[in-house]
Amino acid sequence: MQTHWGIDLGGTKIEGVILSSPSPDAVVIRKRIDTEAHLGYEHIVSRIKLLVDQLKAETGYVPDHIGFATPGTLDPATQTMKNCNTTCLNGKPLKQALTDQLGVRVSLANDANCFALAEATLGAVPGVVSNFQMMFGVIMGTGVGGGVVVRGLDGRPFVINGLHGIGGEWGHNILEENGHACYCGKSGCNEQVLAGPALQRFYLEQCGEKRTMKEIVERHRAGIDPAASATMERMLEYYGRSISTLINVLDPDVIVLGGGVGNIDELYTEGYERIKKYIFNNGVVKTPILRPKLGDSAGVFGAAML
Repeated sequence: MQTHWGIDLGGTKIEGVILSSPSPDAVVIRKRIDTEAHLGYEHIVSRIKLLVDQLKAETGYVPDHIGFATPGTLDPATQTMKNCNTTCLNGKPLKQALTDQLGVRVSLANDANCFALAEATLGAVPGVVSNFQMMFGVIMGTGVGGGVVVRGLDGRPFVINGLHGIGGEWGHNILEENGHACYCGKSGCNEQVLAGPALQRFYLEQCGEKRTMKEIVERHRAGIDPAASATMERMLEYYGRSISTLINVLDPDVIVLGGGVGNIDELYTEGYERIKKYIFNNGVVKTPILRPKLGDSAGVFGAAML
């Protein structure tokens, strides 16, 4: 029986899944182990091998191809990892190491791309836009990112990695001139405006108090906190600008909005209206913007679909 194997490499956990068919209901096994990233790159590779060996032992299945969701990007030119928040992976030939250790073909994509692929194939998109040609998966959570999925000539969706391996890296375009400095070296990136910590930081700057995003949203809705309402207004306006840029450049058939911030209802109503102010289409927006369906399964399912 053909099986689909996926590994989601996280900073604290490594999760593996085997699917008997490309469906979220076809899980043969899911298993997690600790990453133990503090012990370094070689140890992480050994932990991945341990997990794969356990999956093989517990199911009797043997993979011929494994997909990996990674916390960064494989540079196509150097074949080494970059932009990883698990920093010991940066500069390392992870794909080759996994190929050597596991003895099978491996495919790597960053976690945002795997989110997009999972939602495009197994999640929110099929029931709404089943014949899509292009979709964009947006992550708005602790960080901001994205992934692009297109349908190939054979009808199968695939991830656009790009010449530099940064296809879909929406989080590090400059959105606010002279904004807060970002770890990427620029200032005012989408991530420094729209990520949860950035929104909480703005609220703190307005009133000197720290609150969670949940509290900020609730206080805005109750009409009791001008700083909360200013934070929400800022989020909605910049969200409209940034999403309009995606649509202007790619014009995808559908967008799926993931991450914790992506759960805020106003993004789908007032935020959608703000897109109309900036889109290069006479104020007309038809792009469906969907909530994700797969939750924290998206990374490992997307890896399996690679």
